[in-house]
Amino acid sequence: MAIHFGTDGWRAVISDEFTFENARKVAQAIADWVNEFNGHAPAAMVVGFDTRFLSDRYAVEVSRVLAANGITVHLTQSDAPTPAVSFAVKQLGVQGGVMITASHNAPRYNGIKLKAAYGGSASNEDCRRVEYHLERGVQVRSLEHEAAKKSGLIRRFNPEWVYNAHLETLVSREVIAARHGRLVVDPMHGSGRGYIRDWLKGTGWEVKEIRGDMNPGFGGVHPEPIMPHLSALREAILSTSCLLGVATDGDADRTGAMDDRGRFIDPHRIFALALQYLVEKRGWRGTVVKTVSTTRMIDRLCERYKLPLVETPVGFNYIADLMMTQDVLIGGEESGGISIKGHIPEGDGILFGLLLIEIVAASGATLAELVNQLEADVGPAHYARRDIKLAHPVNKKEMTARLANDAPSNIASVTVERVQSNDGVKYLMADGGWLLIRPSGTEPVLRVYAEAPEVKTVEALLAYGESVAATA
Repeated sequence: MAIHFGTDGWRAVISDEFTFENARKVAQAIADWVNEFNGHAPAAMVVGFDTRFLSDRYAVEVSRVLAANGITVHLTQSDAPTPAVSFAVKQLGVQGGVMITASHNAPRYNGIKLKAAYGGSASNEDCRRVEYHLERGVQVRSLEHEAAKKSGLIRRFNPEWVYNAHLETLVSREVIAARHGRLVVDPMHGSGRGYIRDWLKGTGWEVKEIRGDMNPGFGGVHPEPIMPHLSALREAILSTSCLLGVATDGDADRTGAMDDRGRFIDPHRIFALALQYLVEKRGWRGTVVKTVSTTRMIDRLCERYKLPLVETPVGFNYIADLMMTQDVLIGGEESGGISIKGHIPEGDGILFGLLLIEIVAASGATLAELVNQLEADVGPAHYARRDIKLAHPVNKKEMTARLANDAPSNIASVTVERVQSNDGVKYLMADGGWLLIRPSGTEPVLRVYAEAPEVKTVEALLAYGESVAATA
């Protein structure tokens, strides 16, 4: 069976492809990759895990393999968020990290995220090197867990304290404490449980955490903080008269939110509110980075603030590359992964949950009022996405070229002003909206995204995208 790394690691169905045997093989390939570049110098890695079925056991098995290859392993004492594990990689100064998680995917999946020394996802080149070792065949070595612990090759630690202290440098406890209110936090049974709630202790906020218990099946829902999966959060907000609710996904690298009316606040608006706040209230400057599928409200804010804006293909790894080479103020994507200056190049749902609370506290308004003001100012921006299954795989490069060359002059009576093709094809409309059509490079799926000032225009744009799928 071929094991391939995607944009953020390897994921597969538990007990089907994601088995202990395959996890050990991947761990050995990672060890071979680390030792290949580290030579004879001592190496160390961080290993963490989420709340999924057997994640703790998989983490131990990975640690045993790394230890047998002479790599000192800092293994988390319990489930931990991906951003906390990634920050530990950088803070400890080790060669990299492994996170056992399938992030926001369905409960039947698990996965391995590979982290680099800078505290973000490993580069595509590094992942390809791990795949190279897998393809040529690995000889798995493993130490007994207790023996590895006694020898100091496996060391258990808690990443929460240092990570929380770092968040104190990015989020103002003083600003949050200046206003009291009720808040619901929904970690969706994931490894972000307890983090936001505990960080807010002593601020005067009344915090109710829901779905914070250990549930490897995530209550039967995908641990992704989007509207179809947040009915429990909505019910909790409406029943307790809260100012807002924040949610994190299975490994807490993504954020979603709801206002006091139980209205879902998507990552587009969280991103835009954060940019607005960091510039207007904190006086921050720098480059803004967004993926091609992210709202143009960001474009309009950058134009107003005279900030450079870079648009990348989908995937936080592209944002991370720029965060390490440029003075990036904020970078984010439509899926909810966002980071800011001074933090690791990694999406962080806990950081952005806390920052959103600070924004609300500083404003004296409700989240609903802030979003309404934002939309009146740089919107409106209605957004939707559809993933359309195709009868057969398509060549992404060829299809993108064809759609760019055959671009329509208008869609739904709105002029197509410009065409981009850095990740799929994107039609930018005269009314400020856009349509993005992205063929998957790995499966027979066409992803269609649209944003427009009116809901009916969004539907028309999506319909056009579906018509393209019918002819694929």
